[in-house]
Amino acid sequence: MASEPLERQPGDGWGWIMAYGIFSIVVGLLAFAWPFAATYAAIIVIGAFFVAAGVMGLIAGFMGRRHESGGYRILFAIVSLVIGLIMVFDTATGAMSLTLLVVIWLAVRGVMEIVLGLRIRRHRALTIALGVVNLLLAIYVFATLPFSALTLPGFILGISFVFGGVTSIMHALAHREGAHAFSI
Repeated sequence: MASEPLERQPGDGWGWIMAYGIFSIVVGLLAFAWPFAATYAAIIVIGAFFVAAGVMGLIAGFMGRRHESGGYRILFAIVSLVIGLIMVFDTATGAMSLTLLVVIWLAVRGVMEIVLGLRIRRHRALTIALGVVNLLLAIYVFATLPFSALTLPGFILGISFVFGGVTSIMHALAHREGAHAFSI
């Protein structure tokens, strides 16, 4: 006797999506409340990913060393492994490096937005203002090093979790009303 598969109805499981959204918001708020701990956790996790990538890269490189890219794989794996070990065992250096990358990204983006704003007509002032804001943020973060390095990654995590949680809650509410979960 074959049983028919259960047909899922629109709205099924909306509570789990809602629970995930609420959980994400709570985690985000905790990251805001304890940015040092959130930064430490983020650096450890990122470092662990680099270590895993380095180990797997070494294995792939040595197993395929006769391949034309074998040497590249081994060299890149060693770099990944070293970066990962630094991040795991010297989290302050890892946090500083990550924060300096954010500063560079903000500065480059700011300059590019100002240049773009000077070239376009539509939304010129807004684009230039965005570039100036990003440059000011880069200057602020750089000027507040090393303190910003110990908090910025935690705040970024907090923002991501809060916005992700709000998004999931909105999807859950729409799903409860009959929309497909995360539908376009």
